[in-house]
Amino acid sequence: MTSAEKMRIAVEAALDVKAEDLLALDVSELSSFADVFVICTGRSDRQVRAIAEAIEQAAKRAGQPPLGVEGLQEGRWVLLDLDDVIVHVFDPEARAHYDIERLWSDAPRLPTATATAEKAAP
Repeated sequence: MTSAEKMRIAVEAALDVKAEDLLALDVSELSSFADVFVICTGRSDRQVRAIAEAIEQAAKRAGQPPLGVEGLQEGRWVLLDLDDVIVHVFDPEARAHYDIERLWSDAPRLPTATATAEKAAP
């Protein structure tokens, strides 16, 4: 399965449970351990866990279970390792604190379903 397909699975699963501020970064030229970062926010620890669990289940159904999941119990920052796609699910405070987008600001943004929906809106 390609990184683009894994990204699509993660994005769709996250959006299905109302993840916010979702974006994907192409880190393939900047990182030796991943091609794509998917970053999103949940409004509470419960929603962060629900988003992460939805992504984990969708990846399993697609035959690509995560290699690892970290932070699920705390629900502030959950990291899912889908091999060449790394998914970060944050609560708002953790996302602002760690500011992954700034750390990887040289990485181009990839189109996601949210970008498509925003363009289609009147």
